[in-house]
Amino acid sequence: MEEKLVTLAILTFSKAQILKSVLESEGIDVSIHNVNLIQPVISSGVRVRIKESDLPHALKIIESAKWLASDVLDENGCEEAANPRRILVPVDFSAYSFKACDAAFHIAANLKAEVVLLHVYFSPIHMPSLQYVTDGYHVPPFASEAAGVRELATSTHQQIDQLTKQVDANILSGVYPKVNYSCLLREGIPEEEILRYAKTERPLLVVMGTRGESQKDLDLIGSVTAEVIDRCPVFVYAIPENAPAKVLETTHKVALITNFDQRDLVAFDALIRTFNTYHFAVSFVHLNTKENRRTWNEIKLAGIKEYFQKQYPNLEISYSLIDEDHLLNHLDEYVRNEQIDVLCITNYKRNIFAQLFNPSIARRMVFHSDTPILVIK
Repeated sequence: MEEKLVTLAILTFSKAQILKSVLESEGIDVSIHNVNLIQPVISSGVRVRIKESDLPHALKIIESAKWLASDVLDENGCEEAANPRRILVPVDFSAYSFKACDAAFHIAANLKAEVVLLHVYFSPIHMPSLQYVTDGYHVPPFASEAAGVRELATSTHQQIDQLTKQVDANILSGVYPKVNYSCLLREGIPEEEILRYAKTERPLLVVMGTRGESQKDLDLIGSVTAEVIDRCPVFVYAIPENAPAKVLETTHKVALITNFDQRDLVAFDALIRTFNTYHFAVSFVHLNTKENRRTWNEIKLAGIKEYFQKQYPNLEISYSLIDEDHLLNHLDEYVRNEQIDVLCITNYKRNIFAQLFNPSIARRMVFHSDTPILVIK
C-alpha cells in the first residue's frame, strides 16, 4: 500500500523549489502540488508534500536552518513576550555585505540587540495569459521557467548555508561576539523588501555595505543602498567597501553635517540616545551656502555653542564651516585633516523631483566617500 503524503508547507513557487532542493539533498522525496497550472511560477499556494514517515526528519532539517525555519514554520503561531531590539543586515554574499555583517554583530553586542540577516532574491515573474499577442514579451515555456527556479533554489540554498556556517564559526572562534541572530529569505526587489521590513519591524538600525569610491555615479537610481537611505524610516549605517576595518567601539570622532535647524537638533538627540553606550567626540559641520554667508556670524555660532554645552555637558564638541559650492572635495579634505571616523547626516523626506534632480547629501556621499556614513532619521 502506498504511503500517505502529508503537506509540510504552503509557499510561493520559488520558495517551494528551494525547500524541495534542500530536502532532496538530505534524501527525502518531495512532491509539489500546484493548483495554478497556467502560470505556476507566480502562484502563492504551492503545497510541498512528503511521506508521513519523513516528517520528523524534515522538521529537524528545517529547524536546524535559521533561514528555512522563518519561512516554513509558523513564526506567528506564538506571540513573543517582548519585541526584541534588532539590527537588520541585508546580505547579497558580496565582500562588502560581509563587512556590514561584521560591523552589525559588534554593534548588536554593544546595544544588546539581535541581528537579522536578510537575503532578497529575484525570481522571474511572467505575465499571465492575456487576450493579446504575447510574442513580443518573450514569455518562455513553463519547463524552462521551472528549471531556472530550481537552479536559483540550489544556488540560494548553498549560499545561505555557507553564510550561516561562517557566522557560527566566527561566533565560536570569538571573531564575532556571541549575539542571537536569525536569517530571513525574501523574494522580490531587494530595496523594496528591505524597506518593507524596516517599516513593519522598526529595527534600531539597518547596516549595509556599499562600493564606495568605485561607484562614482551620483544619480544611480538603481542602487539599493541609495534607495534605502532615501526612504528608510530608521537609522542606516552605510559602510563603503574600502572603509577602514573599524567598528563603532573604536570610533573616536564623528562629524554631523547640519544646518542647525529644529529637525537637525531632534535628529542629533536621537543619535545620542540610541548610541549612549559609545564615547566619541562630535564635530558639527555647517554647510555655508552663498545665501547664508552674509547672515552666518560669530554671534549665531556662539548661541549654538551655548545651547549644546547646556544640553550635552559631557560631550566633546567642535564646530566647522564648509563651503557648499565644493562640498565633496572640501569634505574629503576635512575628514582627512580632522581624522573623522564616521560621517553623520540627517536625511529628510523629499518629493520625487528633488530625489531625481537634486540628490541628498547622504546619497551623494554614498558614492563618493570611503568613510562610513550614519544616516539619522
